[in-house]
Order: sequence, then structure tokens, then C-alpha cells
Amino acid sequence: MAPERCARAAPARIILRMNPHASPAAGGVLIVGGGLVGASLAIALDAAGVAATLVEAAAPRIDAQPSYDERNLALARATVNGLAAIGVWPHAAAQATPIRHIHVSRAGEFGSARIDAARHGVDALGWTLPARELGAALLRRLESCTRLTRLAPAKLESLEAQADGWRARIRTADGECTVEAALLVGADGTESFVRDQLGIGTARHDYEQTLFVATVTPERGHANRAYERFSDLGPVAMLPLGEQRCGLVLTVPAETADEVAALDDEAFVALAQQRFGWRLGRLSRPGKRHPYVIRRVAAQRLTGPRAVLVGNAAQTVHPIGAQGFNLGLRDALTLAELVSAADDPGVPALLERYAARRAPDREGTMAMSHGLVRLACLEQPLLAPLRSLALLAHDRLAPLQQRLARHGMGFRGEPPQVVLERLP
Repeated sequence: MAPERCARAAPARIILRMNPHASPAAGGVLIVGGGLVGASLAIALDAAGVAATLVEAAAPRIDAQPSYDERNLALARATVNGLAAIGVWPHAAAQATPIRHIHVSRAGEFGSARIDAARHGVDALGWTLPARELGAALLRRLESCTRLTRLAPAKLESLEAQADGWRARIRTADGECTVEAALLVGADGTESFVRDQLGIGTARHDYEQTLFVATVTPERGHANRAYERFSDLGPVAMLPLGEQRCGLVLTVPAETADEVAALDDEAFVALAQQRFGWRLGRLSRPGKRHPYVIRRVAAQRLTGPRAVLVGNAAQTVHPIGAQGFNLGLRDALTLAELVSAADDPGVPALLERYAARRAPDREGTMAMSHGLVRLACLEQPLLAPLRSLALLAHDRLAPLQQRLARHGMGFRGEPPQVVLERLP
């Protein structure tokens, strides 16, 4: 039996059964991957009046129960502007904590760089938000989409190139169906199936580091200040959260990851204290630890015939500076901007324009994160004075300070127009 065409829903709902009498609108966009970036792209396209189908691996679920142990995101100012423009931020703003100051330093060396929101004429440089809250906000906004078909839980089984697009075979709990689209978008993560099917290779780098994410409670109030502290063993970040808690991001050499994972709470918080220092006083109440192996995976190109990569499928960067989702959202919003102005979303000229628009931001962000790890975190005693002087220069010299602040807030290259509402 031939697969059925996937049913269309308006307003958007999750399709769990196939309707053989309905099909997606021809000429639309097929988004593979319903994570944070894929969902954001689907919402942005719907807001622009573009028909799309979103294939989600898992059935969406809103978890309304807060947790001390949950993972937190650092959202750049440009990211929040973009989320506000597509109607997501109102569902999440009440749970976000503003970042009004950033302090950057290196253990054992003089000099630091400080960025203050007021100095740059804004109320916040960014916000921290539990990942669960952003996911819930995206789901609530998806419910109001009217030109979007959502398939969940669903798995992309195969792709077949057509003269004017792609035919995808998708498996759901109720069987197989097909979707035809003028543009295929891979938003399916670091080990992207879409990227592999397009024959796009990757450049990979193993940092030989493991990241531990946890929540702690400091003795002193964080005053909405985020900290980034470098050392020979890797970076340590402390993000301000509500109720005077902090999100700890602790990087350790990969060979010690199992040992760190096995530490009891007292020993783990002692390690975090040693690595971070005492700027916030004594740390306590370490939450559950979540380890992540750190690798950089960069697609060798962003586009294929009537296809494009966004988010981690396009680039997975070192988490230093917390740029992963921020960069991916700018991918999604730039693509939505270009597609909304086109009659055919998959023509080569549009995809070339997308790649050109994203290149400065993508390459600059990847170079920044990689360079910081190589220069600021590795043991190179001869470079110590130069590193300290560089921090002092970024702290004291207005042009360098402004450039650092703008890039940190997500304003690099040619950003999508919707993030520019509050461009300093």
C-alpha cells in the first residue's frame, strides 16, 4: 500500500492519524526537527503567512512543574527581541531573569572585562530562562499557528529529490505518509539525518572537555551579574537566576569527567568553589548534575538543492559564551525573513542569499568561541600578560567595549530585521 499524504490542520494541531482526503499545501516548507530552533522557525514562517510542515520526533508536552535542578539558557538581547517579535516571549517573560552585568576574568591573572547594560543604554544585556520554560512558551505559541501542520511523534524515513522540491516519507504511530515541499529545512540537531542525506560533510573538533550544568545557591546576591571565568582546566560560568539562585556551568577535562560525576554534593560544590572563587561567597545546595561532552561540529556548507540547514544541524559550537541557541535562532529568523518575501522558497538565489547573510555571524561566533577556548583556557604562561592586557583593553577602551557588548547581545553581521527593534 502506498503511503498516504499527511493531513493538514488549521489551526495547527498535532496530527496523530492520517486523513487520506487532505494534504499539505503545495510549495510549502518542510522542517525536520521540532526542537527550540525548528519550532521557532515554524512559528516565524506561520506569522509571515508561509505554509509549513513540522516533523517532531517526540510528542510535545508542557511540564508545568518547576525544578531546582533544571537546565537554564542564557538568551542574548537580540534573541529576546526576536522571540518577542514572533509572539513567544510573552509566554516566557515572567520566568526570565535579566542579565544587567557581565564579568569576565581568568584565574591567576590580573585584569578583567566588565560589561554593564546601563553603560550601553539598555535595560539588560540578555536574560536567563529555564529551558523548560522556553519549550513551554514555544508550544503555547505553536497552538495558535494557522498555516502549520505538526507531525508528532514522527520520524523522517527517506527523502526523494523532485524537480521543484522534495518528497519525504514520514513514519508516525499510525503508519507512513508523504509530504511534498518546495524547501527542505534540516533542524534536526548535531547528528543531522537531513545533512547526511544531502551529502553535506562536517568539520569536527573534540575539545576533550565535559560540561557539567547544575544549580547552586550563593551566599551573596548575584545582583543580576553573569560571570565567565577561564582557567587551564576550562571555563566556568555563573548565570543569575530567580530567588537568588545561580546556574553553574563547570567545564572539566574529559579524562576527569567520570570522577567529577561520581563526587558527592559536598565534594562537587567544593570543586566548583575552587574553580569559580569567592566573588559570590560560599556556594551551597548543588542541584543534580547534567554532563555534556563538548565537540564542535560545523557543516561544510549550509545549503543544498532546495534545502538548508539551521541551528545545531548547521553548527554546534563550544558552549563558552552561551551562543548555541542564540546563533540558531538568528538562522531561523533570517531564513523566515527571506522566505516570506519570495514566491518560491527553494530557488538557488534565495539559498545563496541566506548563506551569505549568515556567514559573518556564523563564522564570527564560531571563531570567537573556538579562539577563547584555545587562548584563554589552555595553559600558556607566556601568553598570560597578553591575555590580561586584552581583558583590560576590552574593559577600558570604548570601541572594544562597544564591539564586545554588541556581539555578546547578538548583533553581528546582518541580523534578521525583527531583532533590531532595540539595537543599541
